[in-house]
Amino acid sequence: MGKTIAEKIFAAHLRDTPSADNMVLNIDVVMCHEITTPIAIMDLVEKGMDQVFDRTKIKAVIDHVTPAKDSKTAMQGKIMRDWAKRHNIEDFFDVGANGVCHALFPEKGFVRPGYTVIMGDSHTCTHGAFGAFAAGVGTTDLEVGIYKGVCSFRAPKTLKIIINGQLQTGVTAKDVILSVIKKLTVNGGTDKVIEFVGPVVDSMGMSARMTICNMAVEAGATCGICLPDKVTAEYLWPFIKDQYASIDDAVSDFAKWHSDHDAEYTEILEFDISDLVPQVTFGFKPDQVRNIDEMAGTPVDQIYIGSCTNGRIEDLRDAALLLKGRTLAKGVRGVVTPATPKIFSQALEEGLIKIFMDAGFCVLNPTCGACLGMSSGVLAEGEVCASTTNRNFNGRMGKGGMVHLMSPLSAAAAAITGVITDPRNYL
Repeated sequence: MGKTIAEKIFAAHLRDTPSADNMVLNIDVVMCHEITTPIAIMDLVEKGMDQVFDRTKIKAVIDHVTPAKDSKTAMQGKIMRDWAKRHNIEDFFDVGANGVCHALFPEKGFVRPGYTVIMGDSHTCTHGAFGAFAAGVGTTDLEVGIYKGVCSFRAPKTLKIIINGQLQTGVTAKDVILSVIKKLTVNGGTDKVIEFVGPVVDSMGMSARMTICNMAVEAGATCGICLPDKVTAEYLWPFIKDQYASIDDAVSDFAKWHSDHDAEYTEILEFDISDLVPQVTFGFKPDQVRNIDEMAGTPVDQIYIGSCTNGRIEDLRDAALLLKGRTLAKGVRGVVTPATPKIFSQALEEGLIKIFMDAGFCVLNPTCGACLGMSSGVLAEGEVCASTTNRNFNGRMGKGGMVHLMSPLSAAAAAITGVITDPRNYL
């Protein structure tokens, strides 16, 4: 019987099997940010175990509230800084050099096909787009990962999702993953790896693949994963060019991680997205999704463009395409936060920042702040946000606020009209 990509990665990293369904894996990358990691750091210090298993495999950033908004968040940052200095962690990104973790770390080339990656953040599954097993973990697992470089997981069960067809103009990867979650429900991928394949995935760039893997967790999945190919190799080439004679050689090597044709899956689902239209959430669960025409005319107070889901340069280009020469509807405020300094600089060079500012948007430094209701765009009770983020839980962006998840194109259309609007009307 053949193996899935997840099973191959587990086999290559297996340290121990305490029980038939419990596999202890060696970890290639332990990612850390200032919301969940300080708790782990302080616990290790209190136990007299203040060490890191390999400083070169620790990647750390301050990204959720940056710059600090109060004494508590300032202390979280200080704990991270002091820890990074103590252990000579070179890949620590402080204010000014920092960015949203799941955009910054791929941009730095820290994730490769076949890697195992953990972080105290549920959207760590983003990195599965590179053909890696990447999972969000709790504080105890994060501590063990920092200290020993291992983490325990159940034997992987994989749900295969084949995406067929061709995307219409105005329909994006965000719409694809929202439609998938609608079908699966928030529990459909629980304790599973979701393997995304098919011609639509093959045609996606890395930004789009990261978007669909990012939201796999909203269907309950441990990890979303794509098979590494030439698109992956081209993205990573600046970081791997000394390891391979050519991009084609890298692609050939990456193929060893591909799932075998006779691999066993818990389920195989096929989606044809040829007739898919822009999608938008309603209510307070990521699987509460409707076609945008069913939500058309719903008033919004704020537009938010950014996050680890849709804050990359491709996302900013999409939104700017609609916003160029137009302004925010009266009474609507717009917030845009490029996900990394590199993306911000590129958006500046391409004139995108000017388009956003001319439209009336507030342009912020890279931060996760508004996405989880901590800073930089929190909603007041009763307010509604058209958002490119990944969660619409009750109170997610502020107590009593309502979040409608959508693509950057759809968010830009709502910015122009002040209500949820099909972006295809403006393309």
